[in-house]
Amino acid sequence: MPLCSFYASTSLPVAKPHSLPSSAAAVTTVQAKKSPPAVAAAAAATVLPTTAESTASMMPAEALSLHLPELPSAMRDKILSLELMGVDYGRALSLNPALRGAAPESIHAVVTFLQSRGLHFKDLGRVFGMCPSVLTASVRADLRPVFAFLTDDLGVPEAAYRRVVVKCPRVLACSVRDQLRPALIYLRRLGFRDNRALAFQDPILLVSSVERTMAPKLEYLAGLGMSRDDAVAMALRCPALFTFNVERNYRPKFEYLVGEMGGGVEDVKAFPQYFTFSLEKRIAPRHRAAADAGVDLPLPDMLKATDEEFSEMLERRRSR
Repeated sequence: MPLCSFYASTSLPVAKPHSLPSSAAAVTTVQAKKSPPAVAAAAAATVLPTTAESTASMMPAEALSLHLPELPSAMRDKILSLELMGVDYGRALSLNPALRGAAPESIHAVVTFLQSRGLHFKDLGRVFGMCPSVLTASVRADLRPVFAFLTDDLGVPEAAYRRVVVKCPRVLACSVRDQLRPALIYLRRLGFRDNRALAFQDPILLVSSVERTMAPKLEYLAGLGMSRDDAVAMALRCPALFTFNVERNYRPKFEYLVGEMGGGVEDVKAFPQYFTFSLEKRIAPRHRAAADAGVDLPLPDMLKATDEEFSEMLERRRSR
């Protein structure tokens, strides 16, 4: 039976990284009391176990009495280590088949490297859960170039690496040569000059394909009846426009704006954030409420207001 199916069929209880079994916690406490401060701090640090025995010592005793002893020790160690970090091994394997043959030591090397770059143990579940391919990445060929890119191309200080990676884990799974640097060059040509904003607020743009994602969206906006320069200006004001799907977002929202609200291209040029609001939960309900009240509101006023502010605006306009 495939390992992912086998493991999914077990009911293995897993210790979370922030809640070690009492026995492990007691050992850490004793070590801290008996050791100098520096040694105590090292003893308390959370590090990915590298052997089946060290992993087992962090797990409840009953967990090891299940089916895992039937697995090879290296496989058992790998599964327990990943689950300890909060990574679903079965899902990770389905998304990254190379994980099956990965040695626990190679995964440990990746974890150690990421922690040396400022990531916390609690971050690893999110990083590996979103990007299982990072588990089998080469530290030298894949990961080091990404952090060099963050520093050399974007000016990100080492102390801020964690902020970028936690915001967008996919950055670790991208090739600098084939993805990150081409995207940065394209964005700079469009007029994006704020490296800090790209790194900390919109890193998703750096992992977006120029040919399949960003360029087609500019073409669609220009096709609504504006110039390409106007479309670029919209994206510079609202970078999130590059993250929306044309068929599921742009098209239905623009059709509603034209067909139901009597708006047009000039409205979205003036307020590109229109596309960032939900059609079903914000745009349509607010428009119907304003229409029923006989009130005409500019798009920014209608959509940016809180529910309470929106109701107050309608009341004030009705009373005039």
